[in-house]
Amino acid sequence: MDIKLINIGFGNIVSANRIISIVSPESAPIKRIISDARDRNMLIDATYGRRTRAVIIADSDHVILSAVQPETVAQRVITSKEDATEE
Repeated sequence: MDIKLINIGFGNIVSANRIISIVSPESAPIKRIISDARDRNMLIDATYGRRTRAVIIADSDHVILSAVQPETVAQRVITSKEDATEE
C-alpha cells in the first residue's frame, strides 16, 4: 500500500488513504463535529488563523480544518489517485 500525501494548504500535508470525507464547515452538524473533536483533543487546525473552508474527517477520528476549498482538496485527492494508477 503506497502512501499518498495531499497538500491541504500552507505546506500542511495529510495522508489521502486516511481521509473519509471532505465537507464544508457551514452546517450545524459539522460545527457540532468540530466542537466535539475540540473537546476530545482530536481537532487539528491547519488554517493558520484564516477562515475554515474545508473540514477533513479522517478514519482515525481526527478532524482537520483547512483554509482551502473542499473542491480543491478533493481535486488533489483525485489527481493523486490518477497519478498512482499511471505508475
